[in-house]
Order: sequence, then C-alpha cells, then structure tokens
Amino acid sequence: MSNDHERDAALARAVQLREQGQAEQARERLVELADRYPEDCEIAYQTAWAHDVLGLEREAVPFYEQALAGADLSPEDRRGALLGLGSTHRVLGSHGVAAQTLRRGLDEFPDDPAMQAFLAMALYNQGESREAVRLLLKTLTATSSDRRVQDYRRAIEYYADDLDAVQ
Repeated sequence: MSNDHERDAALARAVQLREQGQAEQARERLVELADRYPEDCEIAYQTAWAHDVLGLEREAVPFYEQALAGADLSPEDRRGALLGLGSTHRVLGSHGVAAQTLRRGLDEFPDDPAMQAFLAMALYNQGESREAVRLLLKTLTATSSDRRVQDYRRAIEYYADDLDAVQ
C-alpha cells in the first residue's frame, strides 16, 4: 500500500469516526496521524476539529495554527480552520485574538455569514455591542429569505448603520 493511499484511508476512517459520534476514537487516530505527518495541513485541521468536538479547545489551538500555516488546505477547510480557531479563542476568553482571526477569515471569505456571526459574538465579548448588532443586522438582511425581513431590508440596513437614529 502506498504511503499516500495509507494516509488517505487512515484520515478518511478517522473523519468517519468523528462524523459517527465517536469523537474520542477519532481524536486518538488523528493525533497519531498528526505525529506521523507533522507537515500535513489537512490532518492538522481535522485533528483540531476533533479536539473542539470534545471540548478540548486549548489542545485544538496549535492544530488550527499548524493547519493555517501551510498552503495545502482546500478553501473550504481553510474557511473552517479560520472559523474554528476564531471561535475557539473566543471560548477561551481571548476575545481580541478571536476578533482578529475572524476578521482575517472575513478578509478571505467576505460573505461567510457564520464567520460574521462569530465575529459579532467576539465583538460583543469585547464590549463592542454597537458593532456586533450592526454586523448581525447586516448579516440577517443579506442571508434571510424571510419575506418580512426582505420587505424591511432597506430600513434595517439603514438603522444598522445608525442604531441611535431618531426623528
């Protein structure tokens, strides 16, 4: 069996375990794979994700950072790693680092509503409630298919930029 095929099969099996709710077994296999393939960004990302699923946020951080340091992540995995790292920093109380990471994510993926929502949470945690609400309102109008939201889209967007406006 070739090394690439062996790696791919082992990674697929570990991801399958995580998806089936066997996160601890997945984490164990992924840590072994990360040790065997220390430069592999995809394995690092999947290992970070497995730690996050188990509530092991501190242990996830270096794997997210390793994944993002390389150039081999697919765009979707890069998006997930930026979101995961930003969210993890927020949960750990590093709100400034979380906001910085999520803003970096939005620089690369500007229309990602999940990234916008997590940035709004980090901004709220930093005491930037006005900016958090503005961002959430803009995200709501951009992503909602609800007819009533769309009927009032212009007004919501207008007031999102000036929440204190009165007549």
